[in-house]
Amino acid sequence: MTYLSKKTKRGFTLIEMLVVLVLITMLAGLVGPQLINRVGTSKVQIASTQIKLLGSGLDTFRLDVGRYPTTDEGLEALMVKPEGVDNWFGPYLAEAVPLDPWNNEYHYERPGKEGPYALYSLGMDGAVGGEGEDIDQGKF
Repeated sequence: MTYLSKKTKRGFTLIEMLVVLVLITMLAGLVGPQLINRVGTSKVQIASTQIKLLGSGLDTFRLDVGRYPTTDEGLEALMVKPEGVDNWFGPYLAEAVPLDPWNNEYHYERPGKEGPYALYSLGMDGAVGGEGEDIDQGKF
């Protein structure tokens, strides 16, 4: 039977540990900003997808009722029957009307500037215009 003496046990030296920490820090510095940019791009894509989903609900509402919801009725008309409306066979969404990825309500107006309705998100900044995550998404 052999016993290991304290002299034969080896661990990592301080220099080896510092080299590993420097390498990890350099790698995080290169990869981190790329991941943060992807999160912003993903939120813009989520907003675009949600607007398409809401647009489908609005189109189905129009097929049943014969018109799009008024500005006052808003997107809630997709979930709750508006007063005085016949032929409402909703709800037209599987779940409640979502907030945009930045936790703001989607804007809905009827009529829109370019079509029968406007449905849009103002992006992360919540103001008209912008680029990147601040870009406005939707139908105007």
